[in-house]
Parts: sequence; C-alpha cells; structure tokens
Amino acid sequence: MSLLLLIAGAFGILAVALVYFVFASFAFGAGYQPAPRRVVTTMLEKAEVGPNDLLFDLGAGTGAIVFRAARERGARVVGVEVEPLRVAILRLRRRFGGPKDRVQIEWGNLFDLNFRDATVVTVFLWPGAMERLRPIFEAQLRPGARVVSHWHPVPGWEPEWFDRETRVYLYRRP
Repeated sequence: MSLLLLIAGAFGILAVALVYFVFASFAFGAGYQPAPRRVVTTMLEKAEVGPNDLLFDLGAGTGAIVFRAARERGARVVGVEVEPLRVAILRLRRRFGGPKDRVQIEWGNLFDLNFRDATVVTVFLWPGAMERLRPIFEAQLRPGARVVSHWHPVPGWEPEWFDRETRVYLYRRP
C-alpha cells in the first residue's frame, strides 16, 4: 500500500509541477509557448545574428533562442525571464551545457532593462507587452539595432521584412 501512495504522490507532484510550468506564466503576464525550431531559425537568420551581436531575448522561456544564438551564431546573449522555474531551467542549461562565456540569464522585469547596448532584440510576447516595449525601444535602441518578433508586430512600426508563414517580423531602427 505504501508503494502505491508513493507512486500516487509522485504523480501528484509531477502534475502540479506541469500545471505550474504551463500556466504560471499567465500570472506574470504572458502564456508559455515555446517558439518552434523553424521560427527560431528564421528569426536568427533574418536578423543576421553573428559574433559581434549582443542579443536580448525577452521572455526567454527555456532558452530556444538564447542557446542557439550563442552556440550556432557566436552571439553574446542576455536571456530575460520573469518566471522563477524557467529562470532555474535556463541557469541549469547554461551551467551544464550552454556556452557559459556568451550567455547571461536575467531574472526580472523586461520593462526595467537597459537596451542601449543591444544590437538585436528577440521577442515572442503578447500585444500588450509589445505596446509597452515600443517607446522603450524607441528611446534606447541605437540606429541599426534589429528587433525580431514572432507572431505579434511592434505597434506603429513598419517591418522591414515579414514572413506570413512563420509570422516573423523584422524591424531595424533608423
């Protein structure tokens, strides 16, 4: 009987952790949805991410963009995430396999960041967040900086490039 209780308890803990992982992000302002591999590839290619870039990934999730940009493109990357469990996952990935020298993980509010040194910003956030970020980008991003968004456009900006299939928008600051 005790083995059955132990198994039931383990499944209960797993179920609670899964529900938290998927739905807790709503409490922080955005639902969790990982960017598909093809979308990440398109975002990195169209932004022409390379070794001279400092890329900020806003709402880094579990690191699909963060680790590919650092590993495959040689970029320095700041992954920003507000949800504590995902921050822990990002930090574990960095410690046990990520390119430690090129990846920094920030736990905090992306609206409080300083983007002045960013050459690329990647986002997969809801429209309300995009609306709030626009004036921050306009005030802080240098000329030539690229903003690449999946699914939701930056309100009021005209994309330099848009792919209807992957719903990737590319913007370049004038």
